[in-house]
Amino acid sequence: MDVQRGLKGVIAAQTRIAEVDGTNGRLVYRGFEIRDISSTYSFEEIAHLLWFGELPTGVQLEKFTSTFTSYRSLSPTMEKVLFALPEDMDMMSTIRTVISSAGDQSMKWKPTVEDAMKLTAVIPTIIACRKRTLERKEIISPRLDLSHVENYLYMLNGRKASPEHVRALETYMILTMEHGMNASTFSARVTASTETDLVSAVTSAIGTMKGPLHGGAPSEVIFLLNDLSEAKDKKSHLREKILAGEKLMGFGHRVYKTHDPRSIALKETLSGLVGKDRWLDLALEVESAAIDVLEELKPGRGLYTNVEFYAAAIMKAIQMDSSLFTPTFTASRMVGWTAHVLEQAEDNVIYRPLSRYVGK
Repeated sequence: MDVQRGLKGVIAAQTRIAEVDGTNGRLVYRGFEIRDISSTYSFEEIAHLLWFGELPTGVQLEKFTSTFTSYRSLSPTMEKVLFALPEDMDMMSTIRTVISSAGDQSMKWKPTVEDAMKLTAVIPTIIACRKRTLERKEIISPRLDLSHVENYLYMLNGRKASPEHVRALETYMILTMEHGMNASTFSARVTASTETDLVSAVTSAIGTMKGPLHGGAPSEVIFLLNDLSEAKDKKSHLREKILAGEKLMGFGHRVYKTHDPRSIALKETLSGLVGKDRWLDLALEVESAAIDVLEELKPGRGLYTNVEFYAAAIMKAIQMDSSLFTPTFTASRMVGWTAHVLEQAEDNVIYRPLSRYVGK
């Protein structure tokens, strides 16, 4: 029996949640092409789609949103844990620790959508409270009249964000909600397969996301944009970088062999914001120049922008600190993790792969 290191190429489960087609550059949520829904629906509507398998009607959305927003506040236990953590603990470890404290008796096997809503709704509050505490700023309570993404930015900054910035971040968070059987999702499903609670499953996923090989943030793209922001001839500057052996961060993807569909969707959203934010304008300009130079110097390689490229522009535009990039990714991916755990529970079989002994 051949050993597939890292289980690469091994099909471990059947799913109705999402399809990642790297060869053809497609990402599908519950039968919907991501490009068709990311710019026209809200975070709440796509979360409903992934959890329930369908987009909500007006009445369903109203009821869903009312319930979802009601879970934004930290429980007394979460507050106690959060404020007891040492200041040098990083944000991902903070999220993991505080979320693990949510595992009370109400979270049992089998998990429910309501459980998923509780954990997803509270993540932005954990992040915002921790950030403002470390900055010695007043903690901002969540507002129930704001959307999920708008409320996140409000709690971080203490003021309402512009509609352009809310839409840009919301599109990014929709596009990163779910991406097939990646490492953190696999962790969640393996843990759930033991018939433990949802909190334990997502804590496993958060710990996996924390690793730099998986939850890598677009920080390197920020450096590239900063470097090119003052360059008059961007193509010449990029050409020098490539010829010097530098890798252009934000271009190419391990799964997608053509355009990253998430990058295309983000670009379409940002194209509608041309002239409204200089960092978003810069990203569009740099992408055009970089693709021309890459095709010139590396013909036929098909190196196009990935989702991290435009994510970096969004984070720069909304002035989000780089320490919050992976936590924000986590806040969106919580929807996908919990959807997979719910699916695992429908027809559960414990994961039990083999290993080959090669010792003495």
